[in-house]
This record gives sequence, C-alpha cells and structure tokens, in this order.
Amino acid sequence: MEPQTSIKALNIGRKIERIRKLRGLTQDDLGNGLGISKQAVSKLEQSENIDEERLNEIATVLGVTLEGLKSFKEESVFYNTNNFYDSTTFNNSAVSAHSESAVFQNPIEKIIELYESLLKSEREKVEILHNRSKM
Repeated sequence: MEPQTSIKALNIGRKIERIRKLRGLTQDDLGNGLGISKQAVSKLEQSENIDEERLNEIATVLGVTLEGLKSFKEESVFYNTNNFYDSTTFNNSAVSAHSESAVFQNPIEKIIELYESLLKSEREKVEILHNRSKM
C-alpha cells in the first residue's frame, strides 16, 4: 500500500497561475502575450487540460520551458530556494587583502537586483509579443 500524501497535485491551469504570479505578471500581461482576454486567461487557469500547442505558447510567454511548466511543483521552488540559502557561505579568500575599503553588500539585495533585472527583461519580451500580436 502506497503512503498517502496531503499535498494535492496542481492541475495545469493552477501551474500556469502560480508561475505567472512568480514571474510578476498579471492576467492582462499573459493575455496580451497570448492575444486573448483577461477572462480567457482566467478560464485557462481553471482548466485541468490544455492542448500541447497552447501550452507551448503559454510557456514561451511565461519565459519557461514546456517541460518546466508541466512539471512545476511549488515544493521544488521552496526546496531549491531553501537549499540556495543554506549553501551560501562567506568566503574570506574572495576578499583581497589590499582592499580595506571593500563594500560588502547584502546577498539578498543582489538576488533581488538580479530578479528585478530578469523581470524587466521578461516584461520587455511580453511587450514585444504584445506589439507583434497587434500587427
């Protein structure tokens, strides 16, 4: 007998919603990238099954791979995030002995800065797709 788990698997629509939110996109943003309305995105996010071609389009707009979209699990996101922070350490050898005025920045600030630049890049991609869909 297999052990039962209390974690319910996300259907594909909920995965789309979670990834969209993690990427900082609104339903309007996703809809613009796909050439559909906000209401249609809402319906997609409630769907249990979506055809492969549409999933590929959604993955592209969200900036993830098709396989990443299909296999998305929130537990993995939390696990990878926790392991990232657990494995980060301060390495004294990285600091030059000659740079007494070195500025030490908070690593979380660097992560946020990187995330914001990636988010900006993804929003630019969505804008390009949006402009192409108007043509």
